[in-house]
Amino acid sequence: MEYRLIKSNRKSISMSIGDDLVPTVRAPYSMPKSAIDEFVLSNTKWIKGATESKQKQIEFYNITDEEVKRLRAKANEIIPNRIEYYSNLMNLHPTGIKITSAKKRFGSCNGKNSLCFSYFLMKFSDDVIDYVVIHELAHIKHHNHSRQFYDLVEQYMPDYKQAERKLKSYS
Repeated sequence: MEYRLIKSNRKSISMSIGDDLVPTVRAPYSMPKSAIDEFVLSNTKWIKGATESKQKQIEFYNITDEEVKRLRAKANEIIPNRIEYYSNLMNLHPTGIKITSAKKRFGSCNGKNSLCFSYFLMKFSDDVIDYVVIHELAHIKHHNHSRQFYDLVEQYMPDYKQAERKLKSYS
């Protein structure tokens, strides 16, 4: 099996799948090639699943300029309304709202309680959009992912884990 090898001053071996769909193995300088090959062979099932997942992610984000405009317009229409609704319900109000083209995160909250949302979020159903809005608003009160944070999220969306699962395969 073909893979990219990066040796460095590290203690453990790891593997990831890049945008080119080629596995990248990171290993210590001292690890023999035979041990690395064995590691790759023992992880063929993981490689197959991770490659399929990465391919799905690449297809999800590969959109036309026209679709970008459509998603951005939809985000500018929907997200502020959902934030207003849940802000009033949760009594948590952001200092600002931005729509971005982020591909690593569908939403974020900075230290000043300003929220950012990716227009790619508009490719999901309303329950997933609401989950991300609630999640980011909850960060205004809890700037972490503690039990209290998730208790707050669950208070406003009891089945949040279902929406969270839908997002995980694309981020």
